[in-house]
Amino acid sequence: MDNTGMNSNLANAPRVDEAAGTVTYEQPLAERMRTFLRLEFLAQQSNHHSLQASTWSSRAAIGSLLEILTILGRGDVRSDVLKELERQMSLLAPFRSRPGVDKARLDALLDRVTRLRSSLSTAGAHYMQELKESEFLSAIKHRSAIPGGTCEFDLPDFKHWLGLPYEQRVKDFQTWFSRIKPLCDAVAQVLWLTREGAAGQPQVARNGLFQHTPERGSPAQLLRVSMSIPCDVYPEISGSQHRFSIRFLHWEGIGSRPAQTAEDVNFVLSCG
Repeated sequence: MDNTGMNSNLANAPRVDEAAGTVTYEQPLAERMRTFLRLEFLAQQSNHHSLQASTWSSRAAIGSLLEILTILGRGDVRSDVLKELERQMSLLAPFRSRPGVDKARLDALLDRVTRLRSSLSTAGAHYMQELKESEFLSAIKHRSAIPGGTCEFDLPDFKHWLGLPYEQRVKDFQTWFSRIKPLCDAVAQVLWLTREGAAGQPQVARNGLFQHTPERGSPAQLLRVSMSIPCDVYPEISGSQHRFSIRFLHWEGIGSRPAQTAEDVNFVLSCG
C-alpha cells in the first residue's frame, strides 16, 4: 500500500483474547508492517498444519511455506527486519536508566533481540538459496499457480512424498522451514514489541464512525482496535500513517450487505 495515499481495507484477521473478554482487529498502515503481518500469519499457519498427521495438512503446510517464499522473493525483507530490530533496540535501551523499570526483564528482552539480530545476520543474504534450488519445491510452486495444479497426476513425486510416514514429512518440513526460521522468529519479535509498545486508549465512535490524525513525528505503522466480546459489529479501517478513519459495520449475515451502525461504539485504540 502506498503510505502517502488513502486506501480502504478490512482490518486484518481478529485476535481473540477470551481471558480478557476482547477481540482485537489489526490494520497495517505501512508496507513494511503489512509484509511482517503476512509473514507472521503464514508462518503460524504452516507450522500448525505441519504438526497434523493428515496428508491434507501436509499439503496446506507446503502451500503456506511456498507463499512465504514468494513474499521473501519480492524484496529485501531480511534487511527491513534487521533495521526494525535495530530501531526497537534503540527505543528500549534508554529505559535502563529510568526508575521503576524491571532491569532484569529489560536485559533479557534486549538479549533476545540481540540474539535474533545476530542469527538473522549470520544467515546471510543467500539464506533462501537452498530452497530456491529445490526442484521438488519449485515444481509444486509452479503447479500451484494453476487451479488444481498439484493433483496427483500432475505431481506424482508430491503424491509419493505425501504417502511417506508422518515422521518423515515433519522432518523434511522442518528442514525446509529452518532456512527461514531466523527471519520468521525475528518478525514475530518485532510485531510483539510493536504491539506491546503501544498503549491502548479508550475511544468512542459516534454513530459508528471514528476519525483520527496522529501527532506529527510519530506516524503509526500498526492500528489495533479492541472491543469487548460478544459484539455484533466489526471495524473497517481506511487511511494512511498520517490520517485514518474507522467505520463500525453491523453484521447482517452472509447473505446481506453490512451497514454502518447508527449506535455509538466503545473500543480501545492502539497506534504502534
